[in-house]
Amino acid sequence: MTEAAECDCLSSLLCFLGGATALCYLLKWTWRCVQGFRAYVLSEIWQTDLRRYGRWAVVTGATAGIGRAYAIELARRGLDVVLISRSSEKLHAIAKEIESQHGRQTRIIQADFTESQSIYPAIAKQLMGLEIGILVNNVGMNYAGMLVHFLDVPDPEQRITEVINCNIVSVTQMSRLILPCMVKRGKGLIINISSEAASQPQPMLTVYSATKIFVTYFSRCLHAEYQARGITVQCVTPFMVSTNMTHNIEVNPLVKSAASFARDALNTVGYSSFTSGCLSHALQHTVLSIFFPAWLRLSPFCMRHMEQFAQGMRPQIEERVAQQHNKDN
Repeated sequence: MTEAAECDCLSSLLCFLGGATALCYLLKWTWRCVQGFRAYVLSEIWQTDLRRYGRWAVVTGATAGIGRAYAIELARRGLDVVLISRSSEKLHAIAKEIESQHGRQTRIIQADFTESQSIYPAIAKQLMGLEIGILVNNVGMNYAGMLVHFLDVPDPEQRITEVINCNIVSVTQMSRLILPCMVKRGKGLIINISSEAASQPQPMLTVYSATKIFVTYFSRCLHAEYQARGITVQCVTPFMVSTNMTHNIEVNPLVKSAASFARDALNTVGYSSFTSGCLSHALQHTVLSIFFPAWLRLSPFCMRHMEQFAQGMRPQIEERVAQQHNKDN
């Protein structure tokens, strides 16, 4: 009798623990679905009026890709835009496009974010007196045009330093410059562009992945510190977007155009402070987190296949790089 009673108690306990675990997972996924519905569906209907943050938006890396798309979309939504990048010619071209097509004022600041902190006093001087409501820390770079091992990075001494300056120092220094005025006015929005490569350790993108997880942690911590003062710090973690960094990969249901991504990502403002930017990328993130976890990404099996994939893609990437170089020239 005693043994039978003990078995019944153990069975009841296991059933309770199993049911409680299933309920926890059900509640977790239900809550994630509710959040996703708000961020990616309701946001299409009820968009946040971005003009409430202030008159001006500042966008780094504003002459190409996601940065250019953000600048144009912000202008379309009624903000004047400060464009920061290293190419004077491209800055003037995008400024002219915004002014003619959207009727908004623009200012341009030429700066190379791969350089040291010496560039920031000049940037601060040129931003002085502007009511900056939105900062988009978009500028970023990889250390190679394809998947490579850490020791195979071309010109590593210079290139690694440039990546850290561009991906990490720019985000912290630009936030330091603009955040005080936002705090003084009691409102502001900082959008930091991270990457899906930061969601899990990503071999063969080692430095890029590591710098982007810095952006993610920095953004989420800064949001926690300043949200009570009226500041929103949003971290955006896109998957593949068709830009120069991704060698202008063809747009498809899994790959967004830069313009489409910027539009969807800006819709999530006011709904989420940590977002994939669009529904397609959010679904990809969920699937990969389940079927391609960190332990698998870091396994020898996965590394072998990544090396083979990189080797197979090398001719196509080199061809696209050459085409882009000819186009730019």
